[in-house]
Amino acid sequence: LDDPGLDIAAGEEFLQEVFQILLEEGVQKSTDVTQKVCEWKEPQELRELLDLELRSNGEGQERLLQRCRDVLRLSVRTGHRRFFNQLFSGLDHHALAGRFLTETLNTSPYTYEVAPVLVLMEEQVLAKLRELVGWSSGDGIFAPGGSMSNMLAMNVARFRRFPESRSRGNWDLPRLGLFASQESHYSILKGAALLGIGTDNVHLVRTDEMGKMIPEELEKEIQRVKAEGSEPLFVCATSGTTVLGAFDPLDAIADICARHGLWLHVDAAWGGSALLSPRLRHLLAGIHRSDSVTWNPHKLLMVGLQCSAFLLRDSSGLLQRCHGVGASYLFQRDKFYDVSLDTGDKSPQCGRRADGLKLWILWKAVGTQGLGQRVERAFAATRYLLEQVKRREGFQLVMEPEFINLCFWFIPPSLRGQDSSPEFWDKLGKVAPAIKEKMIRRGSMMVGYQPHGSRVNFFRQIITNPAVTRQDLDFFLDEIQELGWDL
Repeated sequence: LDDPGLDIAAGEEFLQEVFQILLEEGVQKSTDVTQKVCEWKEPQELRELLDLELRSNGEGQERLLQRCRDVLRLSVRTGHRRFFNQLFSGLDHHALAGRFLTETLNTSPYTYEVAPVLVLMEEQVLAKLRELVGWSSGDGIFAPGGSMSNMLAMNVARFRRFPESRSRGNWDLPRLGLFASQESHYSILKGAALLGIGTDNVHLVRTDEMGKMIPEELEKEIQRVKAEGSEPLFVCATSGTTVLGAFDPLDAIADICARHGLWLHVDAAWGGSALLSPRLRHLLAGIHRSDSVTWNPHKLLMVGLQCSAFLLRDSSGLLQRCHGVGASYLFQRDKFYDVSLDTGDKSPQCGRRADGLKLWILWKAVGTQGLGQRVERAFAATRYLLEQVKRREGFQLVMEPEFINLCFWFIPPSLRGQDSSPEFWDKLGKVAPAIKEKMIRRGSMMVGYQPHGSRVNFFRQIITNPAVTRQDLDFFLDEIQELGWDL
């Protein structure tokens, strides 16, 4: 014990080498359009290449550095301009710097004493997000993803109506009713299961042809649930549905919630960033009337995974009362500083990532105006691609997009001119998966597809990366046409 158990000098030398690998393989190549989006390997081949077995003895520095290179080289390059597969993509250098800082600091923003800078940053970022929603006060916390943010909303809503549920559980509660649209995120069902409310008590409200919740149908569902003896509790409206990018009519839904005394939560994980654009924030008109909001800056703002804010209009300490237990080894009341800055007890988590730091760094770098321009550029890129899809033979829109979700089919020459028989749709449903396999094996790009209701598999193209150019969008359509031509 007289000497350190770590070789600090060797460790710093190793880190310098790793940083160089990160810059070359993880940043430069990830954003280089001439590189592949992925170097596809089958699972068994990849296991052998990576040599995943963990052994009794450690390895030397050169072997470890090669392993770092392999991890980056054989992973999907989500920062690539032709990665369109998820609701997140691209690489922002300022946000990445924030992520490096977070990992280096290796602390949790649950108390001011161990994370003074990070606690104040989180406080400021959450306040700014609430301001954009339209609230002059309130509360909030960062959560590990939008699904958990939605679950926090459900838990807080139940606690506000039935505060005894915190101590006594669900035993004495009436059967609760939760409402969300048919296009809502699956986390609502997961949350109902996790919280003991039950998935059978989640009532999915019909949507219109655009994927928006129909307020009149919500009213009918609430009345039906009441007539069956259940207690309506919570409505989740969606601003930017996952597949179609639909925005529910928030003002009309808020009217219904006010009439029935229901908690209104807005899942704006995807579409919340439209609030940064003066041209697009109308899509979320009425969001200020909600009780809580989920917003994921790691999606459209390219902050990097993960960064999900749970925002609350209430400023009475509801989050603290709902989740806090006041662990005496962590949240002592007799500390020498303002203990209201020990915010960790607001969350069901103990250790938390400092997810506000990377957003704060990015915001400082480009400003509110720059973030808004990023959203508007993504919208403009989608409009350009939309017009190209309309013009090109063999491409067919699923529906006119409201936001940045562009959904379309590619119809190979072999299927063109055929009637819309069940056989036609069966064959068309196999086109998108076949094209995607080809593009991934080629490494040229990556884009998602899915069926939806009675619609067979179609492509869902998402643009969030401001580095994407017109050339990339033209390449995208050209590549699909080439890969699907002979199907």
